[in-house]
Amino acid sequence: MPTRGLALPRLVVAALISIALAYVSPAYALPAGDEPLRTNKHEAPVATPEYGEDGMVVAAHPAAAEAGRQILEQGGNAVDASVAVGFALAVTYPRAGNLGGGGFLVLRQPDGTATTIDHRETAPAAATPDVYLDARGNAVRARSRRGHLASGVPGTVDGLLHALEKYGTLSRSEVMAPAIELAINGFELLPTQAEALNSAQDDFNQFASTRRYFGAEGDQGGRYEPGQTLRQPDLANVLIRIRENGRAGFYTGPTANLIVSEMQRGDGLITHEDLASYTAVEREPVVSTYRDHRVISMGPPSSGGVALAQLLNAAENYDVAGNGLNASATVHHLGEAMRRVFADRAKWMGDTDFVDVPIDALMDPAYMRTRMDDVQPNRITPTDSVSHGTPPGAESMETTHYSVVDADGQAVSVTTTINSSYGSKVVVDGAGFFLNNEMNDFSLKPGVPNQFGLVGSERNAVAPQKRMLSSMTPTIVEDPDGRLHLVIGSPGGPTIITTVFQVIMNVIDHGMDIEQAITTPRFHHQWKPRSIWLERHGFPQDVQENLDARGWPLNVRSRWGRAHGVRVRYDSTGSATYHGSADPRREGVAVGL
Repeated sequence: MPTRGLALPRLVVAALISIALAYVSPAYALPAGDEPLRTNKHEAPVATPEYGEDGMVVAAHPAAAEAGRQILEQGGNAVDASVAVGFALAVTYPRAGNLGGGGFLVLRQPDGTATTIDHRETAPAAATPDVYLDARGNAVRARSRRGHLASGVPGTVDGLLHALEKYGTLSRSEVMAPAIELAINGFELLPTQAEALNSAQDDFNQFASTRRYFGAEGDQGGRYEPGQTLRQPDLANVLIRIRENGRAGFYTGPTANLIVSEMQRGDGLITHEDLASYTAVEREPVVSTYRDHRVISMGPPSSGGVALAQLLNAAENYDVAGNGLNASATVHHLGEAMRRVFADRAKWMGDTDFVDVPIDALMDPAYMRTRMDDVQPNRITPTDSVSHGTPPGAESMETTHYSVVDADGQAVSVTTTINSSYGSKVVVDGAGFFLNNEMNDFSLKPGVPNQFGLVGSERNAVAPQKRMLSSMTPTIVEDPDGRLHLVIGSPGGPTIITTVFQVIMNVIDHGMDIEQAITTPRFHHQWKPRSIWLERHGFPQDVQENLDARGWPLNVRSRWGRAHGVRVRYDSTGSATYHGSADPRREGVAVGL
């Protein structure tokens, strides 16, 4: 169970950590200093860029970014640093960083070769297509959103270790040392973290283990406060077992026993066999081009890379710069593209280990040109006229993303999640980490939307050991000379795709540096529901009126997404400088070397 105190020591070496831990026990809390001022969520965010010549790490929590920086400083490569960041986020960012979830990693080597590691969760062997249906065949969405039945088999640990063993240069002991120390000695809660933990107390109180680990009430009483130190000794024990035994330290042995025991307490589906048989999968990236830039992204079971390529194909034939940034004509045209792309996503996308997905046909520029033929410049296409196309031959807002580049130009883009904020809301008793609620990303019943309003088909139906469809879009972009140009990704459920799309356009079409490209207001459409989202601080009244006149239902919201990116600039000699930026819409930091 976490303990809450006042001090945040420096990171120490791994050998001292194992001596210090000795399986310490659960939790107490003490308040810390005054809460710092917060910016109004309706004001335009402001980013502070970071610059580096020997590397860059951008992540959602300062301590996690610092963990990555330290690994680079010790001589590790970008993969080593990204693994350190991933394990550190499992400690410092419990609402999305995780051991109990999954994600996708895109890697580009300095010579331009690229690969991806799919460590998406899988459905347990006992999961059947009707597991979330009632006796009348109606979807019971709550079963897949909260509680033990909502969890898929976690993939994060196997994915990170696969990356480290095949592409890293340092040992598990070295890259996991920062995370283990953070779990033992603690880290200071950011204001948004304290607020999120306090806001989730009603959910936490539904599960005894979660209440015991993260409940704000108890012997020490009170609320979580900014600056308070959170210590997690049980989680440290799990990390030490992984350090000592690799994947066996998580998928078998004591940690697996704790996971299965937790499942049995709540009638969950994950078994010892499910855990032992989980395997991360290395897959070819999906590669497209945009204005002579090579775009490397994640393929199925993530829909992100294919959908991103489709959106870029739609923008390629449109004068994005000439028509104006976030002008009503631009929002109209690209909003129509988003509608069509998400309709295709619902129809065609799924786990390619189970269904055929016409990836090449969907990404063909000619296909998207045909899809856009009926777009009218001054009127929205009627909703009943927008459906999926027929190509020839044919995630929570609380995800987190990190981007890492080293001095040699190796680049890693990772998006990871437990789906909803704090996932299923269930903490594994004795282990101290949240389990995912990724089963909600399956199509529980064709035509029934999930928690993000996304509608799916039979291609994404529940099946044993199947990976659920995702919107995660970790992406790396090369410039027209084949050099590393941009490393980008974001959380945000379905808005991930449109966020990454707009950041890329902002850099390539509008010539923005990374901080401005990330900060610029965004819009989003996902086919269903009908309305187009506009960030409140970024679209003047005349733009909204022009969109309304075209027939768009408007949904003006505060902020979404949290893009973390690195842009590379080259001088006349070809020497690179890394420009990093964390999205100011939420917490996050860029750290350069």
